[in-house]
Amino acid sequence: MPAKRVIVTDEEIAEARHRREIQLASQPLATAIRYDELEDTVVVTMNDGASLAIPRLFMQGLSQATPAQLRRGAVVARGTCLEWRNLDADFKITLLLNGIYGSPKWMAEVRKAVSRASSVKAAATRRSGAKGSRQRKTVA
Repeated sequence: MPAKRVIVTDEEIAEARHRREIQLASQPLATAIRYDELEDTVVVTMNDGASLAIPRLFMQGLSQATPAQLRRGAVVARGTCLEWRNLDADFKITLLLNGIYGSPKWMAEVRKAVSRASSVKAAATRRSGAKGSRQRKTVA
């Protein structure tokens, strides 16, 4: 059975475009992106003046990229997405703002790595504390 053909009028298209413009005006959008090599982070400038800095290693598809490749990131889709065509990687701004940097499997690995690093740091702090605290200052 052939699919039912839906006829959309020019007026309906114009209304849909107007609704999308209103939606875009009220949501956070990216206006610029850069790679900060010193901090090894992707920095996204938002339309409200805020910046979002994400460690490169957290972002799926960017972990093996060179600094030159990372500098080729672009803001696309009217500020709703970031794209690295040369790496076949793209990210929706709404997901990045919610701390989602890749697939569920990728995020589980990221969380595991962060948890492991945190537990190593906590153990080092405990060992340091067991040696005794800093010497107290004496009043002369």
